[in-house]
Amino acid sequence: MSESASSSVQQARQLLADRLRELVKDSGLEGKEVAARCGWYPSKVSRISTGRQNPSEDDIRAWCAATGAEDQTADLIASLRAVEGMWVSWRRMERAGLRRAQEARLPLYERTHRFRAYSPGLFPGLLQTFGYTEDVLRAVQQRRVAVDDVADAVAARMERQSVLREGQRRFAFLVEEGTLGNSLGNADTQAEQLDHLLTFSALPNVSVGVIPVQLRRARMPVEGFWIFDKAQVNVELVSGYLTITQPSEIKAYADTFATLADMAVYGQKARALIIKALDSLA
Repeated sequence: MSESASSSVQQARQLLADRLRELVKDSGLEGKEVAARCGWYPSKVSRISTGRQNPSEDDIRAWCAATGAEDQTADLIASLRAVEGMWVSWRRMERAGLRRAQEARLPLYERTHRFRAYSPGLFPGLLQTFGYTEDVLRAVQQRRVAVDDVADAVAARMERQSVLREGQRRFAFLVEEGTLGNSLGNADTQAEQLDHLLTFSALPNVSVGVIPVQLRRARMPVEGFWIFDKAQVNVELVSGYLTITQPSEIKAYADTFATLADMAVYGQKARALIIKALDSLA
């Protein structure tokens, strides 16, 4: 991911850099003196203190020791880990297999009360059938994951769907009309998935909107994203998984969701498009 991909990541990095720079100022030292105490070139202190280079945990320990701020080491390392957690490459997230990546998201789902999800190409995971999920995760595993734990990963995603029926939660899902006809599996799996969508769209706490294929759209399709309450947004990109917590960026995604939602059809009109896609499979 380029450093311009998200101002949330940039801002978090800059805040950490600012805190480290303040330690130097409070210590009364010059940057070159900190560098000498750490055994670095002065240019490294400059890069870290301006946010051009992310420090390692060992760098932070050395920095705190050099500036006499050992009591702040633990907090600064926690901040570093938070920054690193905002952007996770698929390779890093899935190095131990797909099951762990599925299970890691469960606490977030359990503490969320309002879900908003936009998916331009696939059905959102909470709405997927067992067979559809198996096809999706098998394709992911074959493309980029050495460990084959697809069966366990599918079971973990199915377990996560319990949030649809538990607690006082609300869900708003938006899919592009093309999603109704896109499939990684066969016609039977897709038909089962469309029937499943019809069932869940009837739940009182679930809204399913379908954005019809149309000319002169108000907003073209964007990357798929999830909004969890007003706390964070998760975006799945080609190279990795982005977590956004900056309020201004969360608002940008919320505004985009609202625009896309205004373009969608619901109720009987949405059901008509789903049934049309089912009929085309026959």
